[in-house]
Amino acid sequence: MERQPLGCMSGMMINEVGEFCPGLEQLKKEHIPLTKQMENFYELAQTIEEDETVATKENLQQLYTQVKEFVSQLEPHSEREEGVLFEMMVGHIGRETGPIVVMEYEHDQAKNYLRRFLSETDQLGSKVEPNEIRTIANYAASAYLILSDHFMKEENVLFPLAEQLLSPEEKQELEVKINQI
Repeated sequence: MERQPLGCMSGMMINEVGEFCPGLEQLKKEHIPLTKQMENFYELAQTIEEDETVATKENLQQLYTQVKEFVSQLEPHSEREEGVLFEMMVGHIGRETGPIVVMEYEHDQAKNYLRRFLSETDQLGSKVEPNEIRTIANYAASAYLILSDHFMKEENVLFPLAEQLLSPEEKQELEVKINQI
């Protein structure tokens, strides 16, 4: 596969794709319930951060439950993107610069915040200060901020680019492989 150069003008044309192939459409549709889950936990995380009276261990535990459920849904989606789509795109545009390096970096950042939130919540003792709870809740909020922006970039840049660059055979392969995960 020949790599396509991504010049300044390529970003201008990317948004012109109207419809996506079934594999890309599936990845895009997966963002809808994930975004809903993120919005729910973000709202609670923000409330905990902003109001010391809400910064209780019980509310943090509720946030933990929401984030844990979200992560269980995010993991297979992330694997479909990283393990299949990103790898297919690397053959066309490389991994050193451009959208793939950004997408992978953002995945890593968000996952690190989510892991840190879950880990620090797991390690809490029986007596916890509101400031500590607020700090921990901020990890979940940070993951939300990264991922909401990230989903937008995928839908408006990466998926249209993939629609343009992937051959019909690759699009079929994408659909088959993501449905195996």
